[in-house]
Amino acid sequence: MTGKALRESRERLGMTQLEAAEHLGVSQTYLSLLENEKRKVTKKVAQRAVSRLAVSPTALPLNGELKRVRAVTGREFARDLASLEYPGFSHVKAASKKNPARVLLSALRAKDLEARLTEALPWILLKFSDLLWDQLVEAAKVNDLQNRLGFLTALARQLANKRNEHMKEKVFARRERELLPSKLAKQDTLCRESMTDAEKKWLLLHRSPEAERWNILSDLNVDHLAYA
Repeated sequence: MTGKALRESRERLGMTQLEAAEHLGVSQTYLSLLENEKRKVTKKVAQRAVSRLAVSPTALPLNGELKRVRAVTGREFARDLASLEYPGFSHVKAASKKNPARVLLSALRAKDLEARLTEALPWILLKFSDLLWDQLVEAAKVNDLQNRLGFLTALARQLANKRNEHMKEKVFARRERELLPSKLAKQDTLCRESMTDAEKKWLLLHRSPEAERWNILSDLNVDHLAYA
């Protein structure tokens, strides 16, 4: 997180430095140093800024951890979604906020997730279109997850079109084109590795053009998404 992000969020909320410093639990002098890039924003201050000053969680530092992120459990992912304010998950106890890129990659690494959870994956891309894309792509390639990410990007592009968010649609179209050269030839699922052979054969014939393009065995499409 940069000092510039802190300052912009504070100004957007109409806060003085003193007021924002009190929310962050630091002195006004220290906040001034942060905003002027004379001190690095610590992880603790960054977390407080996201929860107390409405800074986007995409600003949370990753520190190269994406490549090492582990697969998430369904319960953990539900809590992460609640922390990102995913629709319909307000009843779930929220985890501490994480960078959406980390949340997404940890889910993509999961072998099996419930359908209600995989349906949230395109939403993360659409909601946080400013996430650190280059780092996410690099980590996806290291973990052979580029097909899953490409498929989700295609769904996010369709969602943006359906919502008439044409600037986002162009962004996702460009990102999808950038990912295509790295597409893997193997057939993959979208976090459903326990799928039976019969299911796989059916999906080979009935999946969407986007799923076929990305070698993904899934029947997920934008018409299935309640938030579309």
